Amino acid sequence: MNFRVNGNDVEVDAADHESLLTVLRERLGLPGSKNACEQGECGSCSILLDGKLVCACLVLAGAVQCGFCTPGLVVATHALLVQNPEPSEQEVREALSGNICRCTGYGKILEAVQRASAATYRR
Repeated sequence: MNFRVNGNDVEVDAADHESLLTVLRERLGLPGSKNACEQGECGSCSILLDGKLVCACLVLAGAVQCGFCTPGLVVATHALLVQNPEPSEQEVREALSGNICRCTGYGKILEAVQRASAATYRR
């Protein structure tokens, strides 16, 4: 994978399961972000990713997210869209609030629900 860190272009081979924190610390030798709770609770691994503050321990550096939350999110999304084919963002957030994803910031998940709504459930 190729990306920019601290203004420098870098190329790193990362396994699908590796966090961005692991890549920064172990593969690139950048120990500034610390590995403490590994649950995104303590903030010791905080970095700026595309200008947004994120916990590097929760961002996968590999191309695939873990998929642990996917089944629950898909079922919750289906249940929502069957009852409400055109939900607002707040309604989507509320419907999915019982599902925890440790890998994302939910932005892409919310976008996916809106795309599913437009493509499948609106008639």
